[in-house]
Amino acid sequence: MARLSRPRFGSLQFYPRKRVSKFLPSVNWSMIKVESPGILGLIAYKVGMASAIVKNTTDKAMTAGKRIAIPVTILEVPNMKVYSVRFYKNNQVLKEIVVSNDKELKRKIKVPKQVSNLDNVPSGYDDIRLIIYSLSKQTSIKKTPDLIEVAVKAENKLEFAKSLLNRELTIADFTKTSLVDVRGLTKGKGLQGPVKRFGITLKAHKSEKGRRRPGSLAPWHPARVTFRTPMAGQLGLFTRVHYNIKVITSGSIKDKDININSGYKHYGKLKTSYFVVNGSVQGPAKRQILLTPSFRPTKSQAKKKYEFIELVGDKK
Repeated sequence: MARLSRPRFGSLQFYPRKRVSKFLPSVNWSMIKVESPGILGLIAYKVGMASAIVKNTTDKAMTAGKRIAIPVTILEVPNMKVYSVRFYKNNQVLKEIVVSNDKELKRKIKVPKQVSNLDNVPSGYDDIRLIIYSLSKQTSIKKTPDLIEVAVKAENKLEFAKSLLNRELTIADFTKTSLVDVRGLTKGKGLQGPVKRFGITLKAHKSEKGRRRPGSLAPWHPARVTFRTPMAGQLGLFTRVHYNIKVITSGSIKDKDININSGYKHYGKLKTSYFVVNGSVQGPAKRQILLTPSFRPTKSQAKKKYEFIELVGDKK
């Protein structure tokens, strides 16, 4: 009989398993290569899941030309504004110029009384990034804005940054892409045991000292418990990235109303712009989500083409 083998319990790729310190994760913007100009990040809020009726226009697909129902996630994307402009040199912040001191920001950070209009630009910089914040008061869920640093794609980044000042940014300012990476936090589940946290097997029902625990925490020597031992602890509120999520449609609620009569569960009704993406997205309703262009698109996802028709149950 062949020797039984299996992967170890609990991936060490995600270590440590602890609650994150911030809701919106940082991004290595140097990995994202796009052709279309625009900002490379959007702050969205998860509304919930639904079923969408689409026409499959994918070439050589089994359901090509037919109407099919697919699971989708709705993300609300309120308008955003630029808080500051950061100038980088050798991956270090050379100078940061604050360009906005709106009263909404006082809920989140301490804002200066005086702002600039990019008059004193430092010399010798090699990259420009923006600190943007969401105008979450336009939604029905919260008033406190969320801030995140995003990169920009443009031939002249300084002139492009100046064109974004003192106005609201919309999804039209986002770089044109059909595949996005969804970055956010998973649902928080609090203290959980090693069976649910790492997926270890339950011991025999007559085992002493508990079924839902490992048989041994560590050997006699070395006389310590290593971090590889599956033990109870925090589960959830972990940063995760879903790669190559297909964008089904996007737009403004003024142009096409996708709300349902009673509002979406645990969220309410959309009031601003939205993205409808294929599949599921991590986190509960109202969770902050960062959308970025896909940095490693796959051919199988890129070739998919769907023509959005309607959401199931969205008829008035």
